Amino acid sequence: MDDDVLEKVRRSISGLSTAEAKVAERLLADPAVVMDLAINDLAALCETSISTVARFAQSLGFSGYRELRVAVARSLTLQQAQRERFRLDTTAICEDDGPAQIAAKLAAREISAIETTARTLDVVALDRVAAAVADARRIDLFGQGASSLIAQDLQGKLTRIGCMVSHSADPHTALTAAALRGPSDVVIGFSHTGETAETRQALEAARAAGALTVAVTGVVESSVAAAADVVLLTHAQESSFRGAAMSSRIAQLALVDVLFVRVVQHRGWATVQTVRTTPVEGAQRA
Repeated sequence: MDDDVLEKVRRSISGLSTAEAKVAERLLADPAVVMDLAINDLAALCETSISTVARFAQSLGFSGYRELRVAVARSLTLQQAQRERFRLDTTAICEDDGPAQIAAKLAAREISAIETTARTLDVVALDRVAAAVADARRIDLFGQGASSLIAQDLQGKLTRIGCMVSHSADPHTALTAAALRGPSDVVIGFSHTGETAETRQALEAARAAGALTVAVTGVVESSVAAAADVVLLTHAQESSFRGAAMSSRIAQLALVDVLFVRVVQHRGWATVQTVRTTPVEGAQRA
């Protein structure tokens, strides 16, 4: 399994049983404990049964506890390599960190977000979305807050290759637009948490109208994902400054770039000439 197991646990914890969630919380609090303890010892530490620990491993997609331990060891090794790359003891930002430490820690987290998103990308799902966008009559992009910025970025890219694409951060306008779409249209909603009510409502309205709905989110078990026909997952571990949407924004932008290049390929390389002739610098100044 290529996915970062610790990130997978974070995304899945809301869908676990109470007993399994206790195992997940212990694992996230101290991942090395899984490497050090046998299944019966971990069960005792979590005050649960061996069968619960086994089910927890299986709910993450592993055959059993042994395979989970191997995945955790690999994940910890990758994290350690990333810290050593930037000469860090931790990537957590502290109050007394100076500019150099902040830069190194953010770089480590953001590089990890891009690498994990790219490594675990569902290429079949992405290709389905790219093909639909390339042929769509209209494309609508929805997102609130920081996710609105990602939608705007994709809007600018698609506009440059001649796509009929729009984005509105106003939830009432977005909902109206979504309700007017049909089978020839594509609607994409961005929400890192997957619980942005306005984005979910827009996707639900578009889906009811017959449009292909797509969720770009970091949580597969979320209401926004449930409202979509296709889910594209990003992976990012935010710092304590989550309100600034740092790593999650970088992961979404990386996915948008991959999607855009694939759309260009589907529309034909002649589209590249359109990109070259559009006044991107003027658009940026505006």
